[in-house]
Amino acid sequence: MRKKIIVGNWKMNKSVEESAKLAGELVAAVKGQAFAESVDIGIAPTFLALDRVAAIVKGSPVKLAAQDVHWENQGAFTGKVSVDMLKGVGVTYVILGHSEQRTLFGETDANVNRKTLKVLSEGLLPIICVGETLAEREANVTEKVVGAQVRAAYQGVSAQDAAKTVVAYEPVWAIGTGRTASDEQAQEVHKFIRGLLGELFGGVADSIRIQYGGSMKPENAAGLMKQGDVDGGLIGGASLKVDAFLGIIKAA
Repeated sequence: MRKKIIVGNWKMNKSVEESAKLAGELVAAVKGQAFAESVDIGIAPTFLALDRVAAIVKGSPVKLAAQDVHWENQGAFTGKVSVDMLKGVGVTYVILGHSEQRTLFGETDANVNRKTLKVLSEGLLPIICVGETLAEREANVTEKVVGAQVRAAYQGVSAQDAAKTVVAYEPVWAIGTGRTASDEQAQEVHKFIRGLLGELFGGVADSIRIQYGGSMKPENAAGLMKQGDVDGGLIGGASLKVDAFLGIIKAA
């Protein structure tokens, strides 16, 4: 049985001080709670806050995630952060190919693949984001778009390494819009992704966790995660409030 995974993506929110406060409140809320042991929990603050938050979550059920990474260890890459740097502050998960990176900042499938290979080679765990826009869904090309993103991200990844990855399905039309995919819509795409992973990696696909990343909230979390192929959530706005994030963790 796949262990549920809930990761809060704080995006470009919270100062270092505010991030430390929020992380401390979350750690206090899950400390000693039985449910916290049955769910993998992660939070992804801004790069500036990673080191401070790392000290707060150390030894707790809450793991540290980063919002992106570059595929080189060092060099003339102004504004970028390397895997070595993330390892140095205690990061466990790295979010790759987020829809905002793709649509706003020109992230390509090829670069997501480079990052995936680099993160795996250094022993960290990639959360690979895939998803279609509203126009693509209305054009009935969801499987074509998502399938191409999955195939590209996993190019050159071994089955052994694929088992260490997490996929986050983000229907772009349901992020920050107030719209959410229905339980059935989410399951349909998650099932498709798992089938494609099965084509690529055989039985290993059954162990790869697929998160839902389109406006999951305490109100809809239980229904989404009752679906057979929905293994957790990549949470945006709801992760910035301890009570809301905790509600999703409990639902998982």
